[in-house]
Amino acid sequence: MTSMSRARVARRIAAGAAYGGGGIGLAGAATVGLLLAEVRLARRRVGIGTPDRVPNAQGLYGVSPTAGEPPLRLMMLGDSTAAGQGVHRAGQTPGALLAAGLAAVAERPVELGSVAAPGACSDDLDRQVALVLADQGRVPDICVIMIGANDVTHRMPATRSVRHLSGAVRRLRTAGAEVVVGTCPDLGTIERVRQPLRWLARRTSRQLAAAQTIGVVEQGGRTVSLGDLLGPEFAQNPRELFGPDNYHPSAEGYATAAMAVLPSVCAALGLWPAEEERPDALRREGFLPVARAAAEAASEAGTEVAAAMPTGPRGPWALLKRRRRRRVAEAEPTSPSGV
Repeated sequence: MTSMSRARVARRIAAGAAYGGGGIGLAGAATVGLLLAEVRLARRRVGIGTPDRVPNAQGLYGVSPTAGEPPLRLMMLGDSTAAGQGVHRAGQTPGALLAAGLAAVAERPVELGSVAAPGACSDDLDRQVALVLADQGRVPDICVIMIGANDVTHRMPATRSVRHLSGAVRRLRTAGAEVVVGTCPDLGTIERVRQPLRWLARRTSRQLAAAQTIGVVEQGGRTVSLGDLLGPEFAQNPRELFGPDNYHPSAEGYATAAMAVLPSVCAALGLWPAEEERPDALRREGFLPVARAAAEAASEAGTEVAAAMPTGPRGPWALLKRRRRRRVAEAEPTSPSGV
């Protein structure tokens, strides 16, 4: 599927989400049913080895707070990828890695919280956002959402998926939080999914990721394409970058993800160097209609899309960025107690 075709499909899904449309929007129900069965079979074949308990990474990261410098608040929402299922230590989870990286860039402590739930689909975001906003006096500075894979494997209509995600972003932005969304990962990287379903999994995942991007950007958030979990190295080295179950990322895989998301988190908070915020033509960055930017981002992992210009004749515009990745070491909280 070409970038323009993917942009048209993404626009239709996003429009259906905004105006209450239905339908699967991605592929025929029977075909997606086959994909669901194949993915579940793959998970049964290789499901041994994943820790049942997700490490509790909540706590304070970075330097101790001073009287005049309260911690930045970072909250993780979404599914097992956001929670960090598949690793054994808290410091290996994406939340911990992002909190430590953000603390280093901001030179101030970061308080990490999480409401992410393994197995969650986008309709669980309503519950998660309610938990995040329960205390209006402690609205997070930044929320990171990773969601979408379970929507595909559970055959949730794409319009419904995007509607729930867009609503979550809108509620968080209205409350005053910045939002960065890691879009649907590429299910075609699951090693035990065979062709031609591997191709279908990749196509379906990218279509949903592009539609998610449109919905998120229109609500004032920004997205980072997780794609093949953020780098060609995931497809080239699945033994290294997948966890013991060959489904969830390994510690190295989560570190790769955190490296790609961290610059967008920092940029959303105004902490990234000013020269990095200007589009670089050599990296094929620039201003595009949001649907086209979404389609291009879905095809290249680690690409950020953020709102840029008012709506014009071709619809809303967005800035497409291919930010440089920076290594994130395994993180440990300065306060291991929960938040």
